[in-house]
Amino acid sequence: MTMAIRTRIARLRTLAITGIATTGAAAAALTLMPTNAQAAEMPQVHAAAVAKASNGSAAKSGSGNLDGWIKQSLAIMKAKGIPGSYEGLKRNIMRESGGNPNAQNNWDVNAKKGTPSKGLLQVIDPTFNTYHVAGTAHSVTDPVANITAAANYAAHRYGSIDKVNSAY
Repeated sequence: MTMAIRTRIARLRTLAITGIATTGAAAAALTLMPTNAQAAEMPQVHAAAVAKASNGSAAKSGSGNLDGWIKQSLAIMKAKGIPGSYEGLKRNIMRESGGNPNAQNNWDVNAKKGTPSKGLLQVIDPTFNTYHVAGTAHSVTDPVANITAAANYAAHRYGSIDKVNSAY
């Protein structure tokens, strides 16, 4: 075996080990799990303001597409002072669920404890319940409710969903 081939094989091994380590670290991260202090800081929201912000469609997302769900969530977020951008939401959605509102993680630490991550932004039920924005559907797999609750959590935990670049 030539030195060039040995170097390539060593580099491939390094890349494979790095990928496995990165995947393991992401799998070990607790997905959207609030602390009691964060839950206590959560602002109260009013359904009337949310409904007004989204032209009355906040209570139900109905059928739609990712672009529409993100835009509905952004309108609600703006009305409630929850920071975030279209780009930040879409980047995190594509990483977490590939844009599938029915995605569910059945293998990570949360799932093993009986609380799988669900929806576009892979939210666990306790986090969804804590950071749910009134006026959106009370269903973790409702696209607009999932996005808005996850953005509300990320705002409390990280300052904005825009600052989230890996499993959170």
